[in-house]
Amino acid sequence: MSKLYKLGVVGNPIEHSLSPFIHSRFARNENVNIEYLPYKVSEADFNNFIKEFFQDPLSRGLNITLPHKKSAAKIVGTISNEAKFINAVNTVAKEKEELSLFSTDGIGFISDISSKKKFNFKGANVLFIGAGAAAESILYKVAREEVSIISIMNRTQANAERLVRKFSNMTHINTFQNLKDSYDLIINCSSAGLTGEFDLTDKISTQKDTYFYDLNYSLVETPFCIWARTQSDNVYDGMGMLVHQAAHSFNKWFKVFPDTDLVLKDLEKMRE
Repeated sequence: MSKLYKLGVVGNPIEHSLSPFIHSRFARNENVNIEYLPYKVSEADFNNFIKEFFQDPLSRGLNITLPHKKSAAKIVGTISNEAKFINAVNTVAKEKEELSLFSTDGIGFISDISSKKKFNFKGANVLFIGAGAAAESILYKVAREEVSIISIMNRTQANAERLVRKFSNMTHINTFQNLKDSYDLIINCSSAGLTGEFDLTDKISTQKDTYFYDLNYSLVETPFCIWARTQSDNVYDGMGMLVHQAAHSFNKWFKVFPDTDLVLKDLEKMRE
């Protein structure tokens, strides 16, 4: 029997995480023997959990989700430039007793919307709704594309201005001001898109070919996506990004890139 590798996802809450399902499918398809478990860990217990988990010689890596991504950036190890800049880690990999820290959220988003949804960033006007950690992880990658302008809309203006200052040397970026501006891509990074009604009709101008992307995901359609479908046919939630960022995590652990299409098909069946 092949060696068993111990993996998992750490968060709080964690009960509804799809990561165990996704990585189990990846491992089966790649003939890798893993145990991937969800771990509900409080913020007070996070550091001790990390230390104990990686003392196990069979441990290979962890995914980190809310509320621990910033705490994970402080783990002793080699941190990628991206994870260091955004001060957030969602993937920890162990190799030869050394830990490496990464963020795969941004590349997961780019992989999904560019390769799968065929969005072309060149010359695009992009609007981010929300200015928290989720927005920052995606913004790091989008800022490296050949976009025309990135605008940040946020309920708290000071938080939007913080992101503008932080990324101003990377790209053309500003806070959302002009209601007449139209956008090629609108990315919802706010949890407001997950519960309740969602309507930005009186705030932004859209086109029929505008892409709408909700970082939130659910087995039922999110309120943001329901509203977006009244504006465009190009509407997507974060399920694709979830699978692609997971694939990049899997690659950090095992140096192979798993087939994302098979897992996405499985998840779509769960929605039917």
